[in-house]
Amino acid sequence: MSGLTYKEAGVDIEEEDEAISALRDSVLFAREGLGSPFESEFAGLVEFGEFALSLCTDGVGTKLIVANKMEKWDTIGIDCIAMNVNDAICQGAEPIAFVDYLAFEDPDPELARQLGKGLQKGAELANVTIVGGETATLKEIIDGFDIAGTALGYVKKKDVIDGSEVESGDKIIGLPSSGIHSNGLTLARKIVDESEHDYEDESDFGVIGEELLEPTKIYVDTVMEALEKYEIKGMANITGGGLRNIPRINRDFRYVIDNPLKPQPIFEFLKREGDVSDQEMYQTFNMGMGFALVVSEKLADDAAEDLGGKVVGRVEKGSGIILEGKDIEFEL
Repeated sequence: MSGLTYKEAGVDIEEEDEAISALRDSVLFAREGLGSPFESEFAGLVEFGEFALSLCTDGVGTKLIVANKMEKWDTIGIDCIAMNVNDAICQGAEPIAFVDYLAFEDPDPELARQLGKGLQKGAELANVTIVGGETATLKEIIDGFDIAGTALGYVKKKDVIDGSEVESGDKIIGLPSSGIHSNGLTLARKIVDESEHDYEDESDFGVIGEELLEPTKIYVDTVMEALEKYEIKGMANITGGGLRNIPRINRDFRYVIDNPLKPQPIFEFLKREGDVSDQEMYQTFNMGMGFALVVSEKLADDAAEDLGGKVVGRVEKGSGIILEGKDIEFEL
C-alpha cells in the first residue's frame, strides 16, 4: 500500500464540487421579503425582520460504517448535531432547534435507542431543542441505516459574521478537535481495511475503532462566549477539505498557518499505515484543529488562551492558504 488518497478511497473532492455547482446553478428561485436569502458560506441565512435565521443540514457520513463494525451507535447522534450546529455558529448564529431524519433498512428498536441517547447528549451540549423528526423504512434504498438532521439558529442581522471585517495582519486562532470528527472516514476506513489492523485492535492510543468513533466536538458554548467577549471577524468549521475551509471566511486574503495545533495520534497512525502525504492529510482531515476564528492581532493571545485554543497563523494579502514548514499550499 503506497500513498493512499481520498480520491482512491472513493471520494473525489473536485467531482463533488462540480456536482454541487451543478445543483446550485439549477436552483435559482429566491423568496422576497421574509425568508429572502443572505450571502453566506457555512450556513444558509434568510431574512426574518431584525434577525437572520440560519439553516444547516448534514449527516454523519461513513462514520456509520465504523459504528456498525463496532456495534456501537450511542455517540452517533452527537456527531449528527455537531455537524450542523458547528456550521451555524460560523456566521454568529446561535442554534436553538433541531430535527432529525432516520432511515432504516429494517426498524431496529435497540439501534434507535442508542441513536436517541446520542441525540439527547448532543442537544444538551449544543443547547438546542429537538422539536421533531422523521423516520422511514427503505428496504430497497438503505443498507443498514442513515441519519441526518437540520439545525435552526438565529442572529441579529447587524451581528452576522460574514468575514468582511477581516484585514491583513489579523491572527487565526485554532480550537482543538476531539479527533477525526465526522470527515475523511472513507479514507480512514480504507487505510484500516488494507492494513494489518482490525477496528477492535488496541494501539498506543486505545482501540482503533473507538478512537474513530470519538464524537465530533461541539463548539457552540465556546463560540457564543467568544462573541460576547471579543470582536470576532470570521470563523470556519474545519470539516471535509481540512485547511481548505479557512479561506471561506473571506476569499480576498491569504491565510498562513505557521504554528499548527498538534494532530492527535490517530492522524499519525493513519498517515503511517496509509503512507499518506502531508498534503493529502491536511486537505482531508482536521489534523487536530476543529474550528478557527480570526481576530485582530491585539486580541489574539488573550482570546486564544481564554477560549482554550492557540494562535496558529495570520492573515495577509494574497489568496489561498499555506502551511509553513511543510511546503503545503492550497490555491482556491
